[in-house]
Amino acid sequence: MVSPCKIGSPAGQTDGASDAKAASDVAVVDASVPTPAAAHHQNQTSASDLKPAPTSLFASASSPNSPPKWRSKAQSHSASPSAPASFPVPASAPSSLSASKALLFSAASGLAVANIYYAQPLLDALASEFGVAPAAVGLVVTVTQICYALGLLLVPLGDLLNRRRLIVVQMLLSAGALLIVGTAPSAPVLLAGLAAVGLLAVVTQVLVAYASTLASSAERGRVVGVVQSGIVIGILLARTFAGTLTDLAGWRSVYLTSALLMFATGAALYRILPDVLHKKTELSYPQLLRSVFALFMEERLLRIRAVLAFLIFTAFSTLWTGLVLPLSAPPLSLSHTAVGAFGLAGAAGALAAARAGRLADRGLGQRTTGLALVLLLASWGFIGFTPHSLAAAVVGVILLDLAVQAVHVTNQSLIFTVRPEARSRLTAGYMIFYSLGSATGAIASTSLYAIGGWNGVCLFGAGVSGLALLFWAVTRGRGSE
Repeated sequence: MVSPCKIGSPAGQTDGASDAKAASDVAVVDASVPTPAAAHHQNQTSASDLKPAPTSLFASASSPNSPPKWRSKAQSHSASPSAPASFPVPASAPSSLSASKALLFSAASGLAVANIYYAQPLLDALASEFGVAPAAVGLVVTVTQICYALGLLLVPLGDLLNRRRLIVVQMLLSAGALLIVGTAPSAPVLLAGLAAVGLLAVVTQVLVAYASTLASSAERGRVVGVVQSGIVIGILLARTFAGTLTDLAGWRSVYLTSALLMFATGAALYRILPDVLHKKTELSYPQLLRSVFALFMEERLLRIRAVLAFLIFTAFSTLWTGLVLPLSAPPLSLSHTAVGAFGLAGAAGALAAARAGRLADRGLGQRTTGLALVLLLASWGFIGFTPHSLAAAVVGVILLDLAVQAVHVTNQSLIFTVRPEARSRLTAGYMIFYSLGSATGAIASTSLYAIGGWNGVCLFGAGVSGLALLFWAVTRGRGSE
């Protein structure tokens, strides 16, 4: 005779682990059973036929306080034979992200990050609208960037909450914040709205981590490259978009249009993306924040790649903060529209670097990094001739953006392999150095231009790029890949 079945599994296991555990707990058939058919029938109705019921908003696969409710496959199929499964896909299942979904991630990331750069070409219009002194209107950009840096503290929530729902909520809240900016009646309301915009723009980093989770290990680098290309293109084209739309319909139209796009994109993400279960961390949110810093102590790869991020984005920000100065000054004296067009050249370089992730997938991350850093250093030789040759400037911009994006994609492709369950925290820790590098380059560029002109800026950029190449050479082969 057959003894009673013991069904259940510890909280925190994925479907595959639960099935295996439950199957091992099924009652053992007594030796006196006359035929193996009965045992076979018992196995057919074992715990391996059980699936977890859907989880609630922001719930993950392993909530220790909410044990999963089990139901059989027969019950699921009898309810609606042709209906899709009503429960999230387990993270342990084979995963693949289609090209169309990867492009949706890329577009969503680009739209979200662009929100914090729209104000830069609109400062004159904002100062005139609200009667703010030109010297003080720069606070608009400062508030947005500071809040973006603070928003990085929200990224670890991706390891605690359901990422799909977290992303959708952040996208919709961003749309609301943009509506506040677009209808702001006063400067304080404008600043409050922009602060919220900056805080919520970090949804881009949650998108990167979620895309890497949906992608299979063989295609993770490619997917990260596609999404990161969207981010860089969003940064580079935000100024062109804002300037053009302001000329056509005023500065408010920029934020109102972006609000509509964010709402539509959030709805598309909710409808199209699968709801993937992931292993929920048992850490609280404060513990998650502390663990971000602990990861730096424990993971050498993260430390090395974070330092490289600081250096390459110092160089990146040095160029893009100071480039407008020689382009708008004699003898070039280009208009704002023409200056913004340089973003197109940068976007071309960013798109060309999308394949860097595929090289990382093939185990060529170190070679890709080294070659890209050589190109980064060489780009300053062309950029230095900007006041005398627009063609040289275009070549330099393309090379620099290609190099920075290639290293950036490779960095994230590599660090995501360290601890799959902590990708959001790894992203937050890495992006802290990204932000520090961007801030350092911006401050250095304007200060050095006042002292040594464009030559001083280029010497600094080349020096930082050379330091990045030297750092890579020294750390190569020491657990950096």
